[in-house]
Amino acid sequence: MVLIEVHVTARLMDMTRAATTTGAWIEQSDHDLDAFHAEVARDTDPADYPTATHVRQGVVVYSAAAVAGADRRALQAELIRALMDGPGVVAFEDAFSHDVVDAASEAFTAIIDAQRAEGGVAGDHFGKAGANDRIWNAAQKLALHAPEVFAEYYAADVLALVCEAWLGPRYQVTSQVNVVNPGGGAQVPHRDFHLGFVDPDQLSAYPAHVHALSPALTLQGAVAHCDMPLESGPTMLLPHSQRFTAGYVAFYRQEFIDYFAAHHVQLPLRKGDAVFFNPALMHGAGANTSTDIRRMANLLQISSPFGRAMEAMDRTAMVRAVYPSLLAMKAAGRSERDLRNVVNATAEGYAFPTNLDRDQPIGSLAPPSQVDTVLAALADGLTPQALDLALVDQIGRRIT
Repeated sequence: MVLIEVHVTARLMDMTRAATTTGAWIEQSDHDLDAFHAEVARDTDPADYPTATHVRQGVVVYSAAAVAGADRRALQAELIRALMDGPGVVAFEDAFSHDVVDAASEAFTAIIDAQRAEGGVAGDHFGKAGANDRIWNAAQKLALHAPEVFAEYYAADVLALVCEAWLGPRYQVTSQVNVVNPGGGAQVPHRDFHLGFVDPDQLSAYPAHVHALSPALTLQGAVAHCDMPLESGPTMLLPHSQRFTAGYVAFYRQEFIDYFAAHHVQLPLRKGDAVFFNPALMHGAGANTSTDIRRMANLLQISSPFGRAMEAMDRTAMVRAVYPSLLAMKAAGRSERDLRNVVNATAEGYAFPTNLDRDQPIGSLAPPSQVDTVLAALADGLTPQALDLALVDQIGRRIT
């Protein structure tokens, strides 16, 4: 166990060094397909994961029952190594009991039916609104709709085991239920939250060490709520692709999309199985080519409790107070950079967390942030009163 922990610590240091010795920023020269191939064209050695049941298509697979009595810290060190330096993805068979999954599925179906009855159409980051069924903020909705089911569901120790390994204690769970109906198309390959949701024209503004460390802030997961054979379109995965530091930019490039299409794997799942992966792993939902399988998955996005500021600030009040001064600075001929600097220090710069039922990222990765709203108001010369209406509308979309 000590050797594994030393290896993990060394790998963290290597990741940071790799992000800086090649340059402080991700440059065009870093988007090298040969270098990417060198990272992903490697085997997953079962000997590196002694607690696993087997390795399937490069994915480390565990049995929830078999690991129940394992040394927890040693197993978590093994999971860290798999998620960071190994294939970047692990699967657990029978992670959630069928009775609990069925009860949750029944609750989720009732919530979807209620959404339909209200006339709401939930879109997602990559799918057309109405093509599939989506429940945003499914964790809160399940807790309010069926608290007993919620309690049994999130008592599953496999979830806690992996979350504590990657994020430490006091992790924050969110989830979105996605039902891909027969005929539902595949997603484009992508990386996930945080940098995975940043507009591509802004990614190069983040230094390379942020690209390397961003994945440590989030863990992605998916719980199968039905059997998922290949024809139902289980998640497409590219093992080891999380190792490529420039991948947040590269996944937008056609040659990387083509590489993913030629080399990805798909892992059939049974009801109650769960997959967890590094958010930097290139992945995407597969096409549901079946005629009768409504593929339901609970998509888990678990966050570090540390990803927040030290002080709670009323940034809307700050914007209202400062905006007249910004208009005066603009009228006096101050540079766009000066104006942007003030806005960045004043307004909320991140689109999340938000209420994705009302503030949906349809056609984009994220809805506009408050910074985006204020900069647009400045560009259009909106009056303080007009900006205030826009802020009130935005706040109304974001609140739970």
